[in-house]
Amino acid sequence: MPRGSEPPVYDRIGVRYAATRRPDPRIAAAIVATLGDARTVVNVGAGAGAYEPADRAVVAVEPSQTMVAQRPSRAAPCIQAVAEQLPFRDRSLDASLGILTIHHWVDRAAGLGELRRVARRRVVLLTWDPDGCRDFWLTAEYLPDETITKAGETILRFFLVFATSLLKKPCG
Repeated sequence: MPRGSEPPVYDRIGVRYAATRRPDPRIAAAIVATLGDARTVVNVGAGAGAYEPADRAVVAVEPSQTMVAQRPSRAAPCIQAVAEQLPFRDRSLDASLGILTIHHWVDRAAGLGELRRVARRRVVLLTWDPDGCRDFWLTAEYLPDETITKAGETILRFFLVFATSLLKKPCG
């Protein structure tokens, strides 16, 4: 994998991910609504597949073998790859989807460019801001406390960023 000698972070911290995380219906509904009429979707940084819409043709991209191994049998097919080098042709899918993944990418600009390159219509993202507060609902209700804080560390604030494209217009 072209990330250097360091293994994907979730090969180290994701061992019990599927057992400790559950999809939040508010996030799932926002994703479905924002995908709109997109029928083909790449889920980049897909993890265990928690937010893959079942009513569309989805292909997952995940760099961590630990996370790939936790995907349920009903989950979308998964390719082990990184956001910065997506193995798809230009404009080959209706939409690109990235849920809580951007902060793990080595080259964010390259990864975002790849999401845009492969999407015909839209890029849908949910990401986080590390300079936030503990009281935001996603932090308080979705992540267990040990994930959020350790003594003296910054508390995470999550925020939704849903857009029809990175440039606020249809892709292409």
